[in-house]
Amino acid sequence: MFPGYPIHSITNGVHAMTWTAPSFQKLFDTHLPDWRRDQLSLRYAVSIPTSDIWAAHVEAKRTLVEHVNREANAGFDREVLTIGFARRFAAYKRAGMIFQDLARLKQIVRAAGPIQIVFAGKAHPHDREGKDLIAHIHEMRDALHGSINVAYLTNYDMEVAKMFCAGVDVWLNTPLPPLEASGTSGMKAAMNGVPSLSVLDGWWIEGHLEGVTGWSIGDRVEACMEPGGGMDSFHAAALYDKLEQKVLPCFYKDRERFIEIMRQAIALNGGFFNTQRMMAQYLHDAYRLGQSPVVQPGSA
Repeated sequence: MFPGYPIHSITNGVHAMTWTAPSFQKLFDTHLPDWRRDQLSLRYAVSIPTSDIWAAHVEAKRTLVEHVNREANAGFDREVLTIGFARRFAAYKRAGMIFQDLARLKQIVRAAGPIQIVFAGKAHPHDREGKDLIAHIHEMRDALHGSINVAYLTNYDMEVAKMFCAGVDVWLNTPLPPLEASGTSGMKAAMNGVPSLSVLDGWWIEGHLEGVTGWSIGDRVEACMEPGGGMDSFHAAALYDKLEQKVLPCFYKDRERFIEIMRQAIALNGGFFNTQRMMAQYLHDAYRLGQSPVVQPGSA
């Protein structure tokens, strides 16, 4: 499209003060007093005591769980690992992947510990596949009744999104690669110390450090596979394995390690994937470099 012109990329970022829960704003005000002016200072979150991070998370999770139980009568428990999936419902985002094998999912819960899953989002009015996905979530909620609590919140808006990004324990992201341009919901979650469990697509390719900022679903090898085909089954199996072998044991048996991952999510992901860094890159890489004066021959 643009022969002869070098094409570069600038990764998205999110506005830290908008997407940080009140409990985390108080936490950062105490330990990182300059964070509102300098969002890059979130990298110093590595110095915040893990007990303070967990206390802020518990407050944010209480707000979300109370909202879910009030709106959906879901019977959520604040002590149970809570997985969140909230975004536009489009087919390529594969919202129902975690339900591909219900028998396996139930076995994982019996072996490694309980989970509860909360969904929210809207489909475009003319997107039949997206609306079918929402119907599928409701069917799975009923099918898992008594073994795994599943909730779907209607009237998804910015205020609900803020509660989601701060109140869940793990942020689930399952796009079909390479269709995710960037994505920002996981960035918002990271601002609140919520690690991602995500397919390596979009921003997560840059933000992922295995067992440090979160966990991957599969690897980048499958990006060369034909979209569709066996990729859904491959990623579902990888999701189950990572949930059973890494995420649940870390949450229930090594809580201090889990909180350390939360702390690194703030420092490494929150400290980079923010609008302040993004705009600085646009200013330097696009606008200023694009306005270099033209030197006429012989004018030097």
